[in-house]
Amino acid sequence: MNFIKYSHYIYLTIFTVLLSVTFWFGFYYDIPGKMGFPHTTLETVFSNYDGPNYMVIAKCGYVKNCIATKFSLPQPLEYYPAHFPGFPILVKYFGLYTTTPKAMLIAGLLGSIVFTLAVYQFFKNYLGDTAAYYLSVLSLFFPARMLVLRLAGAPETLFIGLTLFSIIYFQKQRYIISAILASLALSLKSPGIILFMAYLCMAIFDYVKNKNIAAVVNKYFIYLLGPIVLGLIFYSYYLQTGDFLAYFHSGDNIHLNILPYLVFISNHTWINTIWLEDVLYIFLLAFVGLKSVFTKYRFNLIFVYPFLFVLATIFVAHRDISRYIAPAYPFLLLGFSHFLLQKSSKYIFWLILPAIILFAVNFIIGNTAPISDWTPYL
Repeated sequence: MNFIKYSHYIYLTIFTVLLSVTFWFGFYYDIPGKMGFPHTTLETVFSNYDGPNYMVIAKCGYVKNCIATKFSLPQPLEYYPAHFPGFPILVKYFGLYTTTPKAMLIAGLLGSIVFTLAVYQFFKNYLGDTAAYYLSVLSLFFPARMLVLRLAGAPETLFIGLTLFSIIYFQKQRYIISAILASLALSLKSPGIILFMAYLCMAIFDYVKNKNIAAVVNKYFIYLLGPIVLGLIFYSYYLQTGDFLAYFHSGDNIHLNILPYLVFISNHTWINTIWLEDVLYIFLLAFVGLKSVFTKYRFNLIFVYPFLFVLATIFVAHRDISRYIAPAYPFLLLGFSHFLLQKSSKYIFWLILPAIILFAVNFIIGNTAPISDWTPYL
């Protein structure tokens, strides 16, 4: 009976592991090279951005002398505090048992499992078990950028998984657990602060609705844990770099702008291309998905959070918008669920699946750091 009860969780975990391991073995045995891509090894996956940056931090923290003497990546030393310490700490832990590159993939795989299970539970709460199971399988591959993030050394899957679980526990009125999970998500990536902004919006909404300040404070006070965690991260920067605000002094890595849609100014540093039509469609689909979520669920946290995230993303000037907007994907899939669950749509998914796989392979091969000596990373 217990197996039947948890069978979908078990199957999804197995699928998630098999997906990553299959891709990794494919790169190890140079299957892409035999298909016409450039030749690959497992180091192709290891060197995929931003994996090397997280490995450097796992080895040296943010200590400039250590980074400068051991590593030769092209980024300036001030760049590393743009990457929050949560994921490197996880890599460092697994690195106690294996090499750092392999530890990074293990950490990423753990995040991928958490993400898959969180997505399943999230969809299950709103759509029922069967629909949730299908959409969770779909989310293993789609959107295509998420597949790349599952396979490389990236914190996004764990970040999104913890965010979803925080929202799930908030809906269950388990506010302490929700706040802890949100704080763990914040330790992984700076956009985690948007989740706390969403909780602040909900607190204001609750006060306007009920006019009971004591109840609002009692409910949301625990979410001050987020700013505390952020302060501790900045203090750790101060101890290692001498600069409490090192995150804001990390060069041009902060891509937020005063005006929206500056991603379409092609001479910006992190854009450098006029081929940006796909970004228009990403924004369009995001807005349509948000409208659908609002129509179904009105002013609910599952609308407020992705709305704030998409709103912030239109102020980002970076070519990789599909990565920056990734935390909104589960909510947008929920918004499009009426279409995605149609039988004809399932056929379309199978039709597009080979293209998604080829996209992921091509992206991983082309998005690598120039590492000639792996010795410092081991």
